[in-house]
Amino acid sequence: MNKMQTHPDHPEDSAPIETKSLFSISIWKVMGIGTFILFFYSSLRHFLFQSTAYDLGIYDQIIYLISIGRQPISSFLGFHFLGDHGAIAIYPLALLYKIYPSVYWLFLVQAICLGSATGLTWKLAQLAGLNQRLSLAVAIAYLLYPEIFNINLFDFHPDVLAVPAIFGAILAAKQKKIIWFTIAIIWILACKAVFALTVIAIGFWLIFFEQRRFYGMIAIALGITWFLIATQVMIPFYSGQEAAGVSRYDYLGDSVLGVIFNTIIKPKLILGKLLSINTLVYFLEFSVAVIWWLNPQKFIVLVPAIPTLLLNILSIDPMQRSLIYQYSLPALPFLLLVMIETLAAEKPGLANSLWGLWNKFQTPPSPPLLMGGKELGENVSSHPPLLRDGRRGSSSHLFTIPHQKLPKWIILWSILVFLLWADHTQVLGYFTRINNWSATQKAVSQIHTKGGVLTDNRLAPHFTHRKTIKLLNQVSPDFNLREFDYVILNLRHPWPDTKDLGEKYATQLKAKPNFKLSYQKNGVLVFKRL
Repeated sequence: MNKMQTHPDHPEDSAPIETKSLFSISIWKVMGIGTFILFFYSSLRHFLFQSTAYDLGIYDQIIYLISIGRQPISSFLGFHFLGDHGAIAIYPLALLYKIYPSVYWLFLVQAICLGSATGLTWKLAQLAGLNQRLSLAVAIAYLLYPEIFNINLFDFHPDVLAVPAIFGAILAAKQKKIIWFTIAIIWILACKAVFALTVIAIGFWLIFFEQRRFYGMIAIALGITWFLIATQVMIPFYSGQEAAGVSRYDYLGDSVLGVIFNTIIKPKLILGKLLSINTLVYFLEFSVAVIWWLNPQKFIVLVPAIPTLLLNILSIDPMQRSLIYQYSLPALPFLLLVMIETLAAEKPGLANSLWGLWNKFQTPPSPPLLMGGKELGENVSSHPPLLRDGRRGSSSHLFTIPHQKLPKWIILWSILVFLLWADHTQVLGYFTRINNWSATQKAVSQIHTKGGVLTDNRLAPHFTHRKTIKLLNQVSPDFNLREFDYVILNLRHPWPDTKDLGEKYATQLKAKPNFKLSYQKNGVLVFKRL
């Protein structure tokens, strides 16, 4: 009788493969292809005039202003951009605009950040002891996670800059590289003030569950310090108000500290949301891409994700519980880490656990022939069904997967979830609104100066390299519009929220003596100040 191997097809691969370079050739290919696809889709969206002012237009404008030495005061926001999220990590991006000012830099940076995390996921899997094929499958599962595609498609957000840093901080802590860990933590904090809560939670996790006390203390100290500076000093100073998003928790308080205080001392205020159907659905959507490879015994790894998940659950804005937006992104690395540790410990995933629990309470007759195992030519193993070699009786259930086939099953399931949850309808919708694309392109070329521009949400990102640009609903058509040299409208495919307003502008501007209609074709109009 042969002893059952954990990896029957490649028994020598049971240990992690050592590589002289940081990543193996295969993972470099996956990273390269993934980064290219992400860059292509986000660039295509902008090229087709489907990107929006919030948030692509905001960040393109402020980075451009920084690159030419001007104050980064967003005309969309009406104040210095540090008063929004305290995202000081935006400043280095201005160096790219000094080379050549183009919004496509942001798409490239975003794609590289999201794509590079594929390699870091692979590295964490290797470090945990997974073999080459399984590590690659986990990395591909990350890349196919629906929110990665969705957030890449949805303009630009500083959240993406933190993704590789979060993976990097985990990796550095596990490898005891304190300098790299500290750099990663500082960069995470620089991406968004709210990420300080994630950093603090990382610190608690490292201290109490990873035996990395010094690393945890660094994270907690930096996280608390920056959180207080950003939310109590910097953001109010630049914006004159509380941090962005506080209004989404107005039932808990009207300030950052008030919301935190009431969440802790008044649990009755949040119990309804914590135990709601919406929360259950959110958790399901968040985890479904890897749900079969999550073992509840490993959920302690999700401790650093608690602030992110809690903020999303308690928010009155349902967008925060949607994978179409960026709000769950800081929690994703820890979800992948649960998957990695489940596979590394050769523990059954959630589906196997539920199946085993069901069988525990069943008492079907068990033929002695199968119980003995000798007739099957193998020993009966106490190993989880996940690792059996796939012979008769070991694959009678969907989730009892032979280990050598596990990488394929992980990838197949990831593809299925990607097809179901990724926002493909958005991409298809673009092509229903491009029958006046050439006219829109011509209208853009009519803008010859850096004067103020008034336009709608979809056209705005194409005019952000100037001091003043606003959306139609930010001013009244009854005003004299003296701060604008141009008004650009797309009446055939308007932004839904300002459709009626656009038609009103078109009517009134035609009657204004200080504006003339300089271009009109296929529903696209350009008015120029005389």
